[in-house]
Amino acid sequence: MSNALAIAHVTQALALLIENNVGPEFGEAVKVEPRKPPMDPQLEQPTISVFLYQVTPNTSQRNNDLPTRAADGTLVKRPAAALDLHYVISAYGDERELVGQRLIGSVVRTLHEIPVLPKDVIEQAGERPYLAGSDLAEAAQRVRFTPTVMDVDETSKLWGMLYQTPYTLSVVYQATLVLIDGRQVPVPGKPVERPEVRVLPFGAPGAPVPPGAEPGNISGSSEPASGRVEGPEPQQPAPEKAVAKTAKAPAKTVAKTAAKSPARARKSAPRAGRQTPRQGDSSTEK
Repeated sequence: MSNALAIAHVTQALALLIENNVGPEFGEAVKVEPRKPPMDPQLEQPTISVFLYQVTPNTSQRNNDLPTRAADGTLVKRPAAALDLHYVISAYGDERELVGQRLIGSVVRTLHEIPVLPKDVIEQAGERPYLAGSDLAEAAQRVRFTPTVMDVDETSKLWGMLYQTPYTLSVVYQATLVLIDGRQVPVPGKPVERPEVRVLPFGAPGAPVPPGAEPGNISGSSEPASGRVEGPEPQQPAPEKAVAKTAKAPAKTVAKTAAKSPARARKSAPRAGRQTPRQGDSSTEK
């Protein structure tokens, strides 16, 4: 989390990060300005402009702090605005020596090699008097820079908004994620005064009613349920009678089968007085 100075602090830190890495690589002093591209650029000295042209809410973190207040309006959680910052980085210099293209190459190399804003650069940028009081260095979420692709139409619209500003070679980057928290301090929750846990079955005196159930439908209630007719329960047959019915069932089945196909019944029934010959028995009847 950080305060309202986070947006300006990220812009200044990005310009400082580019200045610390592009200048020594380029071989001469490079001027880096956190401002929009100039209307009349001076080509004598290599210059890079870092311009914040748009601030948008972060789509993945925009609703993570909801809800922030209780039903009575008490603040229970500090709100935080999740933002993405969009930058256009332009380079100016002597076109005969391709200074602008060489500077853009150094910028792309720097942000690809160091995509996350370092803490020491944030602290160094926070030394500016107009950034006094910024707490971006203590934020747990680090800002990451990602290149953004823009087609010809989007590029022309962007430079068309910059009135009377000549187009120059530029790259576009998105800074994610910047969190700006609120100023109000949430009210701490009340401590537990007396812990008490009770376990009651449904239907017991003082037990809660289950959702969607009526008091008459709860088990153990003395009132009958709506639409239920009370009466004597059907009697179950005695175990002896059930066993007898079960024993008679196969005999009836065999009798019905014999009546339908006598030949099949005679074939399946064993003959009386005749034994099945055994293999190796000398008394087998030939």
